[in-house]
Amino acid sequence: MASADAPLGGAVGHLVGRERDLDRVLGAVGRHPGGALLLSGDPGVGKSAVLDAVAAAAAHDGIRVLRAAGAEFEADVGYSALNQILLPLHGALDRLDAPGRDALGVALGFGAGPRPERLVVCNATLALLRSAAADGPVLLIVDDLPWVDRASAAVLGFLARRLSGDRIRFLGASRTGVDGFFDGAGLPSYELPALDTDSAARLVDLRFPDLAHPVRRRLLDAAQGNPLALLELPDALRADQRRAREVLPAVLPLGERLQSLFVSRVLSLPAPTRDLLLLATLDGTGDLGVLSAAARESDGAPDLADLDPAERDGLVRVTESPRRLVFRHPLIMSAVVEAATSSTRRAAHRALARVPGGRPEQRAWHLGEATLQPDEEVALLLERTARRILDRGDAVAAIAALTRAADLSPRGADRARRLSEAAYVGAESIGALRSASELLEDARRADPGHGSSLNSANAAVQLVLNSDGDLATAHRLLVGAIEEGDHGYDAGDPALVDALHFLLLLCNYGAREELWQPYYRAVARLRPAPPPLLLVAARTWGDPARADAATLRELDGIIDGALRETDPARVVRVGTAAVYPDRLSAVREAAWRLVRQGREGGPVRRHIGALLHLCLDDYHRGRWAEVLELSEEGLTLCAASGYAVCAWFFQYTKGLVTASRGDTTTAHALAEAMTGWAAPRGVREAVHCAQHVHALADIADGDFDAAFRRVSDISAAGSFPPYVAHAAWVFFELVEAAVRTDRRAEALAHVRALRATEVAGLSSRLALLAGCAEALVADDAAETARLFARALAVPDVERWPFELARVRLAQGEWLRRSRALSESKGPLTAALRAFEELGSSAWAERARKELRAAGRVLPGAGHDRSGTALTPQEREIAELAASGLTNKQIAERLFISHRTVGAHLYQIYPKLGIASRVALRDALRRHDTD
Repeated sequence: MASADAPLGGAVGHLVGRERDLDRVLGAVGRHPGGALLLSGDPGVGKSAVLDAVAAAAAHDGIRVLRAAGAEFEADVGYSALNQILLPLHGALDRLDAPGRDALGVALGFGAGPRPERLVVCNATLALLRSAAADGPVLLIVDDLPWVDRASAAVLGFLARRLSGDRIRFLGASRTGVDGFFDGAGLPSYELPALDTDSAARLVDLRFPDLAHPVRRRLLDAAQGNPLALLELPDALRADQRRAREVLPAVLPLGERLQSLFVSRVLSLPAPTRDLLLLATLDGTGDLGVLSAAARESDGAPDLADLDPAERDGLVRVTESPRRLVFRHPLIMSAVVEAATSSTRRAAHRALARVPGGRPEQRAWHLGEATLQPDEEVALLLERTARRILDRGDAVAAIAALTRAADLSPRGADRARRLSEAAYVGAESIGALRSASELLEDARRADPGHGSSLNSANAAVQLVLNSDGDLATAHRLLVGAIEEGDHGYDAGDPALVDALHFLLLLCNYGAREELWQPYYRAVARLRPAPPPLLLVAARTWGDPARADAATLRELDGIIDGALRETDPARVVRVGTAAVYPDRLSAVREAAWRLVRQGREGGPVRRHIGALLHLCLDDYHRGRWAEVLELSEEGLTLCAASGYAVCAWFFQYTKGLVTASRGDTTTAHALAEAMTGWAAPRGVREAVHCAQHVHALADIADGDFDAAFRRVSDISAAGSFPPYVAHAAWVFFELVEAAVRTDRRAEALAHVRALRATEVAGLSSRLALLAGCAEALVADDAAETARLFARALAVPDVERWPFELARVRLAQGEWLRRSRALSESKGPLTAALRAFEELGSSAWAERARKELRAAGRVLPGAGHDRSGTALTPQEREIAELAASGLTNKQIAERLFISHRTVGAHLYQIYPKLGIASRVALRDALRRHDTD
């Protein structure tokens, strides 16, 4: 049993973001015997939830809780609220004297008799509560005070002022700005605020964890911290709206409880006032000039003076500088729309569209909402608006505009064209594959002959690739649409350029020379000239082994321009052209920008493409922890969006890391999954990537014979087939495996074929590997030594830690087998250190075995790494951390994730012999001295 002056709060249920408010309320009520508090707040702010939490805390502390709640339909029933409070004490009425017992019995409906005096009822109630408090503290909780009946309100007001010194406390709640019969003058009060930004976000994330980021942001803005709105607004949206695949309405719809709280206040206003509020809501700017002009265009012609009732009721206010109409809460705007009929809303849109000088996009939207019958002029305005919106990157709104334009199109052909474009935007940008399929079907019904349009074909190809269709079908469909289109091969036609980029992708995926012929025919016909990227990407991504120096110079110029590029599609396309020539680091900043936009709801397919480019760059740069992290993000994104055709990208990047680290079971499983998906569909590029992963895993296991067979399936020894792009990345595995399995003729043939290509000129990484391949097949020891030295002297090879370590390992192995034991220890030690830093256990063990064979005594795997040199990236991260930057700040500066920074610091601390960040500065000084 709690004492009379014990504070409340023993078992407060968890309310997100209400910890301080509960402390304030519990403290005010429980600070001293007889505490009283009036709690106020906006509708839906959570007053009832706070009362429930206080009641639970009181019950936990052994306090008796007596509750009541006002109700509008009982406001005229005398003593109805008092009856709720005292009903649990009915059995204690006998403790009262006869006059008090009789008066209270009549008032509460327990007995018959003349109407009792109000003061007698008040005193009898106080006496009854004091009698109950003799057994233990009592807490009175009354919700919705404004709707408590007059008689009960008088008694409760009497009690609240006379509890001092008693073991009785009073807590009442009322809606801000709503008056009732209860007189709270002079009583302590506390206005419950809206949730702060962080708490509101936490509540939404707990209840609706799968909301798309832009939808989440919009809901948080609309709710303004109102808990009921945060919990109800998402439920009022359709599933596609919650996933950001369908545009949200300009004013969010209200759930039932929100309607009951807000719409009634709007409906109580005069009709002219409601009309002005509707105009202001649909305009959305608050500009009084626009509102006045729209009012003059309205049928009823309301005057701005008609806003007065809404201002007096606290629903809106007018700011002075600038003069704007401001709604007290965004939910009031939703209530205004809910309270209006559809015809009234159309009339308001029509009036706003007539306002002179209005913005074209807003005028198009208003006309689109006001128009019921087909109207080509309005449809054309909406179509143009959709293009402008798409240029800003808002694909969802563009789809909505195109769909509405289609609805208003008088001709079937125009309707089909607009629906097809909407389908393409949906499939291309936001992963709305199901709705794209439905839009395409609507387009076919509108115009059965429209199936060969470029937008229809682009969307249909997306659907084919992401379902059970095969690449040959997709290629045939798209080629047919390009060759039969009425575009005149205009190089400025965006639909045609998009289709050609898509065809480029299909050709690369197919990895067969015959697929490229229609592509080159179409590009050659473009007028006035083909876009340079279409020509360059075909060589650097389609057939990189034959991409000459002039092509690479052209690519470098395109990449320079991409650094300032804002079009997500072009950023990814430039990155794709940069893949095989190892220039992804140059577009890294732009790729991270797309990933951040994607995480906030930007185009899904571009988000996926940027993630792939970051993963590939990270793998070659030795940032393997980030590869795994971003690959998981990519796989999750593919599964959620339906982009099944992209999942193999991230299985490949995960496979590269797991194979290189020596987790060969996982690597083979990932490669098998890739092949299982890609082989039946004819996606040979994915099969080649799977074979690459298998080969790396085989080499890690020491099975060079299996590795040779794997890479020979990509390109046979002695050949670099045209348009088998991945041959440029696996030649070293083939040569190394051939040498290790006594296939010298095959190794030599492949090196000769390599010399006839442009592979070594693509990047310093490939030049390093090409030089090593030459050394492995050289006949003369002096020549071998010279070739190894030349390979390792290639500028900038430190950028490629895994490949550099593999070449040093190969050099050390050759030196050790040539009995140059002392000379072998340098490259083998450097290789071992690099493999250990990368976590490449299988290759590290190879280096250890070679070093032991060379006579060097080594500790086993997993030895203490204190004193091991830092990699360049680790050094940079350590210096930034020592300067005081947080992991997040370091990540933003280096264009990596904050979790990757943390993983590096985890590796850095033992190397420096420290345990925490605070010791970094001194440890770096000691490290430099050593």
